[in-house]
Amino acid sequence: MNASKDFGIRDGEQAVELPAKTDASLYYIGRIRTPWQNRKECPKNARESDAVCTAELDARWTDGLKDVATCSHIILLYWMDKAPRNLVVQVPGHYGVPHGTFALRSPARPNPIALSVVKLLRVEGHRLVVTGLDCLDGTPLLDIKPYFASTDSVPEAVVGWHQNK
Repeated sequence: MNASKDFGIRDGEQAVELPAKTDASLYYIGRIRTPWQNRKECPKNARESDAVCTAELDARWTDGLKDVATCSHIILLYWMDKAPRNLVVQVPGHYGVPHGTFALRSPARPNPIALSVVKLLRVEGHRLVVTGLDCLDGTPLLDIKPYFASTDSVPEAVVGWHQNK
């Protein structure tokens, strides 16, 4: 995979050399199925999409879905495996102004972990049918957590640079 070919480095962006080795390992618990085959097709934000998508778990994890069907919304954590991992300053195409990677929700980051709060439509065996995703078809699934509006929502949260756009 050539991340710079797919993502390119925009004027004003800055990349660093990656560490020689990783610190940890993880298990992909499945793959996410979406209608998007390339970056340009993906919505910029998961909330922009009402496309029906599927989180397909490896069958060994099926029992871990017990009671998930009682949730109206869940959090999916996934690995943006096609994204570059060396950018420290980025220029989002829809803003055109440089920002530090950790001030953005961009998939380009040292550990390309993404999350979306998705609406759970139904559970079909080891598959979760959902809306509210923004990733490429085949994206590795890392974890599933229930969304608790009582503790996960922070209505007064602010991203200062975004307010000033």
